[in-house]
Amino acid sequence: MACHEAASRWTCHVRHYHQVRKVIMSNKQTRSDVILIGAGVMSATLGTLLKELVPNWKITVFEKLASAGEESSNEWNNAGTGHAALCELNYTEEKADGSIDIGKAIKINEQFQVSRQFWSYLVNKKQIRNPQDFIMPLPHMSMVQGEKNVAFLRKRFEAMAANPLFQGMEFSDDPDKLMEWIPLIMQGRTSQEPIAATKIDSGTDVNFGALTRLLFDHLKSKKVEMKFKHSVDNLKRTDDGSWELKVRNLDTGTVERHTAKFVFIGGGGGSLPLLQKSGIPEGKNIGGFPVSGLFMVCRNPEVVEQHHAKVYGKAPVGAPPMSVPHLDTRFIDNKKSLLFGPFAGFSPKFLKTGSMFDLIGSVKANNLGTMLAAGAKNMSLTKYLIQQVMLSKEKRMEELRQFIPNAKSEDWDLLVAGQRVQVIKDTDAGGKGTLQFGTEVVSDAEGTIAALLGASPGASTAVSVMLELIKKCFPQHMKAWEPKLKEMIPSYGVPLLKHPDLIRQIHTSTSQSLGLNRELHPAM
Repeated sequence: MACHEAASRWTCHVRHYHQVRKVIMSNKQTRSDVILIGAGVMSATLGTLLKELVPNWKITVFEKLASAGEESSNEWNNAGTGHAALCELNYTEEKADGSIDIGKAIKINEQFQVSRQFWSYLVNKKQIRNPQDFIMPLPHMSMVQGEKNVAFLRKRFEAMAANPLFQGMEFSDDPDKLMEWIPLIMQGRTSQEPIAATKIDSGTDVNFGALTRLLFDHLKSKKVEMKFKHSVDNLKRTDDGSWELKVRNLDTGTVERHTAKFVFIGGGGGSLPLLQKSGIPEGKNIGGFPVSGLFMVCRNPEVVEQHHAKVYGKAPVGAPPMSVPHLDTRFIDNKKSLLFGPFAGFSPKFLKTGSMFDLIGSVKANNLGTMLAAGAKNMSLTKYLIQQVMLSKEKRMEELRQFIPNAKSEDWDLLVAGQRVQVIKDTDAGGKGTLQFGTEVVSDAEGTIAALLGASPGASTAVSVMLELIKKCFPQHMKAWEPKLKEMIPSYGVPLLKHPDLIRQIHTSTSQSLGLNRELHPAM
């Protein structure tokens, strides 16, 4: 017995020795040119761009989950599936004089055209083999009910149809035409309330989870090191201006030290805590407000087959912009799906896989006033989110029946989507504690570190957002990189709106490269 106990103690001592030795060994510094934190679509896009521009740079990616594209970019978590401002009514504001401001829609559409060009480049270079794995042609539609909303939609259509970016958009308030366009929505509709819709056939459905995985598969073939189940716990600036990261291997618990000249924090909602840990002045006085989302998913294939479009409605008064209701055809795992939502909710987590202490942990001395001001300003939003959380399935079905009058409860299940963390900051226009709806990059003055914050339109504009980041953080290289950038994105540096012929040329060439000319649904 004594021998057995002695042997056990010896085994424990040996195991402890190896564990300590492993930690010591892992503390040696591993140097990269670029470190990407988070294996989502933004990191995938930035890594792919940089590998094209400077193939010899060493890039390392850290992701705390077991694979790429599992948080905000995942196809079941991501509400943004091809935002091109073709159908999203919150991108076209009605001004006090009754006119429609389509400026935001123009900007987002131009950004999506940049994404299409870059994806086409990757397909043409055989870096993505089959574009159908991530992008499919799909009509985009807007639908409204009531005289006032119909009048708004007509004015919106007139403003947009005259613009070359939105060429091909149609408007109808004819029930027979609408039955042809959206039979599932029109069947069983007994209300005499006016109804109208716009339709444009050049829309797409983009599976950003699939795209993320395709991009990282390509990066791995280019010797980019992917470290899954690795959590970046801390980071600090070194004396030579580089960044040192403390990275924990979640499988073994060991700590690794990694340094890089440039760090991108693209961890979705997890970006804000790391930005705060960086200590850069630009990251101060910024907070985050998490909003969760829920979707209804149709489980009846017969119902799914009756609808073929993304149909967006108008958001309820007081609802955040990401809560615009839509009935959404999706292509996931090469299978057609139908989703309705999103229903907003609240969770203090900054990531779907995050901690219940994320929100309170993000409140610091430098952003406390900003966060308190935001809370006071957004009481109506808080009330709306609480009401949304309390909705029963039947109440959600009632909202769905505004779109599909004949919807049956047994055909639909509830799906929890990803977390969105809206940026809170002090602005000249909104004052202290302004809640921002959009995507923004925060970087230091020297361009050594950048963090992506915010939400929609997010993934759809990833290429434009990352190009702006590259321009801001690598200004010394831009002259040398410009020819390659123009090869990848022919419209680079050109305002599309001033060049209608270029718009048509880009639309034709990218449609061909991405296989968007195929007819998926002849009845439509």
